[in-house]
Amino acid sequence: MNQKKVIRKGSSNFKTIIEDNGYFVDKTMLIKEFFDNGNYTMLMPRPKRFGKTLNLSMIEHFFDIQKSDSSKLFTEFEITKEKDFCEKHQNKYPIINISLKDIDETNWNDCLDSFKSLISKMYDKYDFLLKSDKLKDNDKEKYKNIISETATDTKFKESLENLSNYLQKHFGEKVIILVDEYDTPIINGFYYTNKNKKNESITYYENVISFMRTFFGKAFKGNDDNLKKGLLTGVMRVGRESIFSKWNNFEVYGITMPHFADKFGFTKSETEKLLTYFNLQDEIKNLAKWYDGYKFYNISQIYNPWSIVSYVLNKEAGYRPYWVNTGSDVLIRDRILQPDLDKTYKTLQKLISGESIIKEIEDNFVFSDFETDRELLWTLLTYSGYLTQVRHIELETYELKIPNFEIKGIFKKIIIKWLTNKIKFRKDLLISTSKNLINNEIEEFEVGFKQILGDTLSYFDTATVKTHGRVSQQSEQFFHVYTLGLLAILSDDYIISSNRESGEGRYDIVLIPRNTENYGIIIEIKQIKNQQETEKKKDFIDRINNKIDEALEQIERKKYYKTLLAHRIELDKIKRVPIVFAGKEPYITKLPIE
Repeated sequence: MNQKKVIRKGSSNFKTIIEDNGYFVDKTMLIKEFFDNGNYTMLMPRPKRFGKTLNLSMIEHFFDIQKSDSSKLFTEFEITKEKDFCEKHQNKYPIINISLKDIDETNWNDCLDSFKSLISKMYDKYDFLLKSDKLKDNDKEKYKNIISETATDTKFKESLENLSNYLQKHFGEKVIILVDEYDTPIINGFYYTNKNKKNESITYYENVISFMRTFFGKAFKGNDDNLKKGLLTGVMRVGRESIFSKWNNFEVYGITMPHFADKFGFTKSETEKLLTYFNLQDEIKNLAKWYDGYKFYNISQIYNPWSIVSYVLNKEAGYRPYWVNTGSDVLIRDRILQPDLDKTYKTLQKLISGESIIKEIEDNFVFSDFETDRELLWTLLTYSGYLTQVRHIELETYELKIPNFEIKGIFKKIIIKWLTNKIKFRKDLLISTSKNLINNEIEEFEVGFKQILGDTLSYFDTATVKTHGRVSQQSEQFFHVYTLGLLAILSDDYIISSNRESGEGRYDIVLIPRNTENYGIIIEIKQIKNQQETEKKKDFIDRINNKIDEALEQIERKKYYKTLLAHRIELDKIKRVPIVFAGKEPYITKLPIE
């Protein structure tokens, strides 16, 4: 194939990509769908690097009255078939396109300075207004004060509305306002307010909310004389206590809504067309496993565009994790890396094992609730692109899963990072010990497992259980979840299943090999009190060995191996592994009787 187009990764400027002969996945019908929508102002939250910035640039170049020659940029695309629409609206409106993605400061003073610098540059872009005979002298004076950053804070809050007014006066047409990554300052304000926890009368978060409530509120509400249409993008829909509390004339089109569902990310047909163009059609099946799997409303098989483009440019390097969400990651990382073993950690392991979970997705995300409501983590993970909906169950309840191999790898790294950073865990020991288990080297596995727990469980001395007001040792459930976490590193080669029915009961942990030639493993966990200091050594050995026998007998009696047989694992390839915890000490093989 004579390839004419090339991949232009790293640019989100529509004009630059087209003029530099870049390959562009045609999303131009978003232009008409956005303009014809009955809502004057819209918010479209999507994960990072799913095409939001490029889409806004495309909309800007289509409508911008200052870009009268931009029609040639669209000649190859679907929007040109809408001849009446193009004739009536193309290059007819003033455009303000502003991105808040770089306002990521750690405190309010720096954040305000960044806002002022950004707004000053925005005004400077339209400095021809200073010569316009449509603006009064006092308007021009205010304009100069914004550019020089000498205006009051109040004037900066009003600056977006005022600029739309100046542009409307000059061109005699209402303005389209586009805002990219609107939620970046809010996420950072919340994160650093909670991280620093300083005794301030007004926090960073409260300041940024106050500023943006006026900044956007005046521009998008009550600005009918100047505003034609408004569109904001970001990761989250920030909830009712935030910038939208006094601004209710907009509509949110999130990932669970029907409108614009195919306009962000690459659809299956778009991806196949791109790969065929670059002679990579034979890779479609593997690429689907790695980068497919997202579902926006009822459009399934949405691919991560950043990862697909990265792969095409780096195909010699093979399949790799290219996508990293840098926006809401600070919140996600802190929440996941907390040692909340009973809930979050176990649910993550379930997801890594390929299972789905049922959770409520809160469309109105309220940051003030995030510290106390741990269930909001799953909303944040879904909107940020780490999870995707499988199906809508009812109201705000959805079945969720990890979309693909790329994201599963990210979760595995998070768990390993949690182990290594939080509890000073040795990754090399984890890898070698896990390999011992799946290679049926049980004695070596026991040695490594004992060392892992010896190095790390002191971290969990406070992870005790309260029963009837009394503090007791870690529960069997604690050790179950802890062991699951250690096994997460095997999830590429094994389906790791926990607490599922098989035979005549519910097993603790089963490792189902994806390659049926490998060993299948059943793990049964038991716990006894550690009374070595108060009992005879023989009695202690007897209790350990009896418990090991009890675990093995339970595996056989309840036929836990049936789930492995159902996955075509031969009976002689099924290994039974009892783990008995005496206090913090694990025992897997029987102790010798002295």
